[in-house]
Amino acid sequence: MSDTVIAIAGSSGLIGSALVYALRATDHRVLRIVRRAPVNPDEVSWNPETGDIDPAALAGVHAVVNLCGVNVGGRRWSGSFKQSLRDSRISPTEVLSAAVAEAGVPALLNASAVGYYGDTGDRVVDETAAAGTGFLAQLCQDWEAATAAAQQAGARVVLLRTGLVLSQSGGVLGRLRTLFSLGLGGRLGNGRQYMPWISLEDEVRTILFAIAHDELSGPLNLTGPAPVTNAEFTAALGRALHRPTPFAVPGFVLRAAVGEFADEGLLAGQRAIPAALERAGFEFRHNTIGEALQWAAHPGSGVRE
Repeated sequence: MSDTVIAIAGSSGLIGSALVYALRATDHRVLRIVRRAPVNPDEVSWNPETGDIDPAALAGVHAVVNLCGVNVGGRRWSGSFKQSLRDSRISPTEVLSAAVAEAGVPALLNASAVGYYGDTGDRVVDETAAAGTGFLAQLCQDWEAATAAAQQAGARVVLLRTGLVLSQSGGVLGRLRTLFSLGLGGRLGNGRQYMPWISLEDEVRTILFAIAHDELSGPLNLTGPAPVTNAEFTAALGRALHRPTPFAVPGFVLRAAVGEFADEGLLAGQRAIPAALERAGFEFRHNTIGEALQWAAHPGSGVRE
């Protein structure tokens, strides 16, 4: 068993569950940071609302991975839901960042999103691009700024700006699979907005890569190397599922259905590329949307380390 201990907050979610599995498969020790009383020796309790976490519990931890955050598309955007999106990200990050600083943990890998860049149209953006505008862009800026305590303490802080994660179960494909299987798949709006995607397998592999490479810090775009438009994504998913994609959902229908989220989360996008990862020598398993969707559309192959 490796002596390297990785602590994870948000370990029960889509990415966190796969990351725990992959870490244990590579003989890392995993410490799960949970919001209840510990029931196993690999768990430590915290309460991010009250700031309650014992930094001593992180003694000997090589890196903390923070994946906390309510799904931005989980509900219609009301004022209270938008506040919950902020509360589920910023306060927990501040608490963990302070604990990392006090415990002297060498690294903090903190979730973020390519929404940081706002709507970029067809402009290619890498990690050097400036922040955009809008609720999601401001949310990501504040989320990343919440790591300040760890950065000031000298910890290596990696900001995991993730795109649309494609998985074999759950996630966005879990919702789309039924519609497409019924022949009801179609582009959103004009379909020209970019969708920066990444397979769950490569998402986990990029996090493992960032843990292992001490030279990496700052923002990392966790996206596949070839972002596609919504129209291209729709056609590729139809091919993967062997179903037609004849429809288009007008923007006004999306706005009526999901409100403000339509403009920022469905009708806008980022043509983001993983420049920092590629410079560091990371090699994707799924380089095209076709490869990623073929993997995600056919459960059984699992996540390889």
